[in-house]
Amino acid sequence: MKIDAIYLRELNLPLLRPFQTSFGTTKDRRVVLAEIHSEGLIGWGECTAGEHPHFSEESVDSCWNVIVDELGPTLAASRVENGGQVPRIFGLVRGNRMAKATLENAIWDLEAQMKDMSLSRLLGGVRDVIPCGVSIGIQTSIAELIALIEREVAAGYQRIKLKCKPGWDVEVFERVRHRFPAITLSCDANSAYRLKDADHLATFDGFDLLMVEQPLWYDDFYYHSMLQKRLDTAICLDESIRNRRDALAAIEMESCRIINIKLGRVGGFSEAVAVHNAAYERGVPVWCGGMLESGIGRAHNIALSSLANFSLPGDVSASSRYWAEDIIEPEVTVSAQGEISISDAPGRGFEVRTDLVDRLTVRKTEIRAHALVN
Repeated sequence: MKIDAIYLRELNLPLLRPFQTSFGTTKDRRVVLAEIHSEGLIGWGECTAGEHPHFSEESVDSCWNVIVDELGPTLAASRVENGGQVPRIFGLVRGNRMAKATLENAIWDLEAQMKDMSLSRLLGGVRDVIPCGVSIGIQTSIAELIALIEREVAAGYQRIKLKCKPGWDVEVFERVRHRFPAITLSCDANSAYRLKDADHLATFDGFDLLMVEQPLWYDDFYYHSMLQKRLDTAICLDESIRNRRDALAAIEMESCRIINIKLGRVGGFSEAVAVHNAAYERGVPVWCGGMLESGIGRAHNIALSSLANFSLPGDVSASSRYWAEDIIEPEVTVSAQGEISISDAPGRGFEVRTDLVDRLTVRKTEIRAHALVN
């Protein structure tokens, strides 16, 4: 494909309600979008980095800079045939996986449109619908949390994930389990605990949790392996899994029994599919985590979740949980059964509301080639 233009823009999107984790509270999202024009078509990518380098070493501003200065010009000068080539094109730039995913995913979107097939089908998806769960942040009170869970259960969501941290865990789980004895429940610590907390974490076994997500250090396999031996509950790794090699190491070391795949965290669709395949071949289930994406990133998560081994409900929920108005149409909706239907339209399956994108854009730049890459 011949790349005619690459545009990078930042949008300011206010969340409907604050979202609190062990990192802090997010009230508004600075969303970076890549818009790649080729042969009369437009592919869209979304950067999932946060406003600060808390979840990972990347942030909105670091991604903007590396895309404008390094990745964008390199891609613009390259001969690209398909999305799977993009990791090689970016090979000289180490790390910066969320920045890379922003552009790579837009190329996959373009490729699917050019081949007149859905992004789901291009990736190898096999599902017509995907099961959905929700992630609920830390609240000001347990009563407020219970009320939110009641609403999400009534909406049909198949799994409730609670953010937790020291001081917001056991009492919360006790109250939630007492009120909802039968729901599928998990928790996500975002690395808030240490191995010295192993005895405390072992008490989580009493709450019939589907998984405990990333309880220890964000870059660790070894101590998670030690902790998993202490727990009956499955550990799920998120931040620790950056690529297929990490997934293989974690599985071999028995550091986890479940893996969360996030497109930005692993660098885009190519590596996400590779992680999926490695886990699938070894009988380890995966699911798709969320990063407070707008509709573009959400559409990409839906396509990824259609692959065979995404057997657990992910964090891909309805647009209306986060935004008063999403930047895609139709907006993402969830059925009463807690499922999202997979679109068979070419590309990502959702139209971008360019009028709304333009209105929300706070900065925009065109990226031009500065060197030829063979």
